[in-house]
Amino acid sequence: MTAQTDTPGSVTAVYKVTGMSCGHCEGSVSAEISGLPGVSSVTAVAASGEVTVVSAAPLDEEAVRAAVDEAGFELAGRV
Repeated sequence: MTAQTDTPGSVTAVYKVTGMSCGHCEGSVSAEISGLPGVSSVTAVAASGEVTVVSAAPLDEEAVRAAVDEAGFELAGRV
């Protein structure tokens, strides 16, 4: 995974998600979080359980939790 830096007008947050074990898991989590308003990029890594999200403004953690739950996984919190 490459390190992402904030670009002007964007916020990068890293979350810990439990239960991801493969590329399909990564895709499911990425797709659900990508549907949140303002999200421009999502990178999920099953091996580390980390999901990096770039958005126009800080995201509500409960909205992220709901998206991760919808994908069938559990949000452990921010890294």
